[in-house]
Amino acid sequence: MVHDEPLAATADALRIGRIDITTYLEELEERTATIEPKIESLIAENNRWERLHQEATTLASHHSTPAERPPLYGIPVGVKDIFHVDGMLTRAGSKLPPETLTGDEATVVSLLRDAGALIFGKTVTTEFAHFEPGPTRNPHDLERTPGGSSSGSAAAVAAGICPAALGSQTIGSVIRPAAFCGIVGFKPSFGRISTDGVIPLSTSVDHVGFFTQDTPGASLMASVLCENWRQLPAPTGRPTLAVPDGPYLEQASSVAIEAFESQLDQLESSGYEIVRLNTLTDIESINERHKRLVAADSALAHDDWYREYGDRYAEETKDLIETGKTTTIEDVVESRRSRHELRSRFTELMDHYEADLWIAPAAPGPAPEGIDTTGDPVMNLPWTHAGLPTITVPAGQTAEGLPLGVQCAGRFGSDEDVIRWSHGLADSLSQ
Repeated sequence: MVHDEPLAATADALRIGRIDITTYLEELEERTATIEPKIESLIAENNRWERLHQEATTLASHHSTPAERPPLYGIPVGVKDIFHVDGMLTRAGSKLPPETLTGDEATVVSLLRDAGALIFGKTVTTEFAHFEPGPTRNPHDLERTPGGSSSGSAAAVAAGICPAALGSQTIGSVIRPAAFCGIVGFKPSFGRISTDGVIPLSTSVDHVGFFTQDTPGASLMASVLCENWRQLPAPTGRPTLAVPDGPYLEQASSVAIEAFESQLDQLESSGYEIVRLNTLTDIESINERHKRLVAADSALAHDDWYREYGDRYAEETKDLIETGKTTTIEDVVESRRSRHELRSRFTELMDHYEADLWIAPAAPGPAPEGIDTTGDPVMNLPWTHAGLPTITVPAGQTAEGLPLGVQCAGRFGSDEDVIRWSHGLADSLSQ
């Protein structure tokens, strides 16, 4: 029988021996052989399955007693190709010589290994996690983008060829592709998951995040990867949801806003209290400050590589770096200060109106046609700028059958609450 349960159920089954790790890998291999040529989510690896079977055998020999098996025992996890992994090249979606991009294994990858996960392989990323897309296609419609920059990770999880994958977010690179692909994406509070061993785009706002097929899987991954994770009891009530009305919300398309209003009605019918706040009236200035900061940081992070290999960078990335080189110190200081000011503003509003989560469309609309671009991250920007923990929850489909998602952001440091509240939201939005 083919095993197709999502992450948390699969992890339980592998730990207790209800499914055999070798058989599970064989099923994934067959599924990948059928689907991967269509979506192109993975970086090619000649001996992937031989390596995985060898690593699984070693893992099983070290954990022969089910009760002692770690939480992600035998789970294959995709890794976005900006994370260093021992034994694998890092290309970061670029044309630079991979030997120039070497580094120690990412802390988050080592945490996965310690938790019993198998490194499924590298997943496709846009160049240096910016905007120049790779070949990956959306599993729901092969003529549409899966989103970026974590394109391969989102598509691989959505297609079911691995139950979890790592991504990163500097503007919207976890939350948006999760929505486009109809899965769960989680971006923690800034700094809650280590970025050590990850090629930076903007050290001021880069977040490590991940994708799973459902919210219980997100809870499991967060417990392994987030520093000092606390296991909290299931909530006894429903969170109060704050809607950021005004210019920010108006950045979404009419399709997205119409769907969002329907989603809010659905949540109200399920017993959620919703408060509408006219806020982010200065969203254009916030957007500009964030973009200036990313440009300045990228120019600094890529200075040595760009000096030697500037002709190998894509035009989008060149433009970013060149813009960053002309950004003033005053602009950088202002933009960095803006992150904390926006975080404080969100907190004060939530405290004043007794709101628990912000809720908004996770993207300006469904995945756009074509794979020449990855879609607009503008709906994700303020939550990333403020460094707030944010999750994409699948929220139905368009009339054409394209996935939609909502994003929910909590107070800084309240990652545990965001995750535990997401289960009820997902249940209500799936009805």
